[in-house]
Amino acid sequence: MRLNNKVAMMATLSLLSISIASSFAADKPRSGGTLTWGVETEPNTLNPQLNGQSKAELILRVAYESLLARKADGSFVPWLAERYRVEDGGKRLYFTLRKDVHFSDGEKFNAHAVAENFRHIQDPAYCAGSSLCALGGHIATVETPDDSTLVITLKDAYSPFLSFAAGLKLISPKSWQSPQLKSGGTDLAGTGPFILQRYEKGQQIVYVKNKDYRWASANAAHQGPAWLDGVTYRFLPESSVRTGALLSGQVDLIEGVSGNDAAEFKDNPDFSYQHALNAGTPYSLFLNVEYGPTREQKVRQALLQGLDIDPILKSIYRGERTRVWGITSPVDPLYDAGLEGKYGNNPTLGNQLLDEAGWTSRDAEGFRTKNGQRLSIEIIQAQATVRDQRDVLLQAIQAQARQRLGVELKLRYVDSGTYSELRNSGQFGSIANSNTETDGIDIENHYLPVKAGGAINYSRTSAPELLPWLKAASSTLDTSARRGFYGQLQQFAIVQQAVAIPLYEPEDQIAAASYVQGAGFRPFKQMPENAYDIWLSDH
Repeated sequence: MRLNNKVAMMATLSLLSISIASSFAADKPRSGGTLTWGVETEPNTLNPQLNGQSKAELILRVAYESLLARKADGSFVPWLAERYRVEDGGKRLYFTLRKDVHFSDGEKFNAHAVAENFRHIQDPAYCAGSSLCALGGHIATVETPDDSTLVITLKDAYSPFLSFAAGLKLISPKSWQSPQLKSGGTDLAGTGPFILQRYEKGQQIVYVKNKDYRWASANAAHQGPAWLDGVTYRFLPESSVRTGALLSGQVDLIEGVSGNDAAEFKDNPDFSYQHALNAGTPYSLFLNVEYGPTREQKVRQALLQGLDIDPILKSIYRGERTRVWGITSPVDPLYDAGLEGKYGNNPTLGNQLLDEAGWTSRDAEGFRTKNGQRLSIEIIQAQATVRDQRDVLLQAIQAQARQRLGVELKLRYVDSGTYSELRNSGQFGSIANSNTETDGIDIENHYLPVKAGGAINYSRTSAPELLPWLKAASSTLDTSARRGFYGQLQQFAIVQQAVAIPLYEPEDQIAAASYVQGAGFRPFKQMPENAYDIWLSDH
């Protein structure tokens, strides 16, 4: 069975098990109680629009909501917008908004409030450094014919924009005047089922129920206020600490379960365990084509062909993670399986390519050299995204590159400020990262030239061959056609140019005490859903 079929079956069974578990809950949902959720990642900002951390979505989605929600097949259902339509080949979007919604600070939710959100993402003073500006750059006009109608006209037809517009987390008009605008905090109001009460940096973030909440998405498990009175997200970055906290009853629920710890909860009647692959871009090593040894195509190809990722993943994650080969997740509708098994684990070819590139000498430590310089590549990893044993994974790849190819990989973990500086300067060998944006947005972010809006083009590729595929894919609403264009792009970008080495597809895991009911995953991105539908049975 091909990998993509296996993954699809696993995802289906995972979601089915969630449904079955919910169906056979012993009690009916009831209100009351508070939940403590142990989480892996602390948000680098509480502004839901400027925060680019996928793992922080779990925390921020309890307070901030979007125009539309999505079903498992990617189709849209009503949320803060009652309906929508797309005209002129994807160039014009219409949203009809609900009339019964208000922000938690008392501000009215209407077309003018929503329009202000879209106007801000066109302002570099607000969104510089994030992918928002690139997406906002597609907007020609934002109009409000009446209080309930929002019309967004794009400069050109751009099919990924609906996904972005439908999912933008909206904030209150008062928020734009707050000194906390970029950092986020209690001044920033959303429409969600919970309201931020306090944030204790490095410790936890506490939300309380929004008692006025009455506008859940059409595919939510219930309507009306949340069942819980409150939810606390406690920051526990170490997997073993999260596991210990749940086993000892210090928290009720955790996300981010390591491969080693999964066995603690599987088939254990005192706990439930669920997992699901994310959508978006796999965790990959993006190789900088403009700086250092990775400027040489044969050096990049040598790493792609010479490394053997499978045994590393199996050793570290105990078979609990999924190897990937292309530019998007196996559960993404745009996934193309054409690269599965087509490269890698060929150290003979890898060493041949390095010899051809002139890296033929060795120093006293066994590393390849050329003209007296060691073949050394610095891999940058942002501290904010060091999770899921990625540090261990990179160390294993580092050791294999030395043993198999004589290549030195230097691992450097940096804070957010340094990370931003390095990205802007381009002075790095490689960046390791993943993202969860869907509908081709993530592909464009990674493979559009930086000057053309490639907000996270870590490889800094500007190969002209990529642009026709990207343009063609973004100009049609036909998913099959788009998949074909991206399939051609990944063949060129990965196999021929080797601008990235895909490693594994991130997934999310949830382990909970048996009395926690209703926890699960968002239907499309398959990230942990917020606490709105969670309730507590007797314990």
